[in-house]
Amino acid sequence: MVLSVLNHETVKKMPKEAKFTPPLLDIFKAKTGSDDPATYFNMEMREVYFKPPRETADFSKYYDEVPPMPNNPGWEIGEWGVGQIPGSEYHFIHIVHPMTKLRSVKELEEYPFPDIMADYRHAHLDAEVERYKNQGLAVIGYMEWTIFEIAWHMRGMDRLFEDIAFNPDFATVLLEKITEIRCQMARRYAESGVDIIRVGDDIGTQRGMLMSPKMWREWFKPRLLRVIESAKKVNPRVFISYHSDGYIEPVIPDLIEIGVNILNPIQPECMSIANLKRRYGRDLSFWGGIGTQTTMPFGTPDEVRFKVREAIEILGAGGGYVIAPTHVLEPDVPWENILAFFEAVEGTKL
Repeated sequence: MVLSVLNHETVKKMPKEAKFTPPLLDIFKAKTGSDDPATYFNMEMREVYFKPPRETADFSKYYDEVPPMPNNPGWEIGEWGVGQIPGSEYHFIHIVHPMTKLRSVKELEEYPFPDIMADYRHAHLDAEVERYKNQGLAVIGYMEWTIFEIAWHMRGMDRLFEDIAFNPDFATVLLEKITEIRCQMARRYAESGVDIIRVGDDIGTQRGMLMSPKMWREWFKPRLLRVIESAKKVNPRVFISYHSDGYIEPVIPDLIEIGVNILNPIQPECMSIANLKRRYGRDLSFWGGIGTQTTMPFGTPDEVRFKVREAIEILGAGGGYVIAPTHVLEPDVPWENILAFFEAVEGTKL
């Protein structure tokens, strides 16, 4: 069903997706007795991932202000060296940047970037993809935080922009190292047979872009193109989904140009879904569309049902739409609204 929709074919029912934060997952388990929302709500897709590293490199020399685990409860470092401290809510984390004090390309060359392509990290993908496909599910290779976001997580957003303006050699090497790793991942996902590869970076705010379209086109568009080409050289039919929160309309034509097939999550608070469908519906499919800033937490169940029917009518016309909330469902989303979302999707005739 998902692939038919993405090929702009007519289907009887709209495919759907939603993700739950841990507090809502606890409510889901208590209400349903299940621990798997995707199966319970009959979502038509599953994600696959590279496995985490068996050991994380020693990044201690890059941190002065935060003591390493276990002296600081909740403090952890990922494989890119980015530190995280829990915030007030799930994913409201404090990011600690390991590269803030680096000044030279030589220091950057010595940094322990992750070994993504160790065999044990991706050897499972072929069998996992085949298992999901045998269940009639679309399979998604997950690779968001593709270039820009992981770069600023490592360097700090202000310093990354300063590098682009005043230290371009450093910025170039950093972005090239990340891009090459992402190209390797994209190739491997395509080889494993996934139907969709999720790439993306949050480059939008509520009212505009985090950087000028000119800067994005110069620094990030050609690198994203290389990642997409790495996958499509292996499988030209693989769908590329691009995720960015916020307003990104100035670069949507560029995304189409470099091979993006799906735009996610199309926040209705930031961009007009009707305008997007009218302008780009022939070239793009849309994934999302139900506001998690407005409708899901603050609407009534009837308002949720109305927004679901409206989105399907607008974005689903002629195919090319997977309906979903525009972000993970936060703890303040009422259980009744979650049920209303799924009930409305199931009950809406196309």
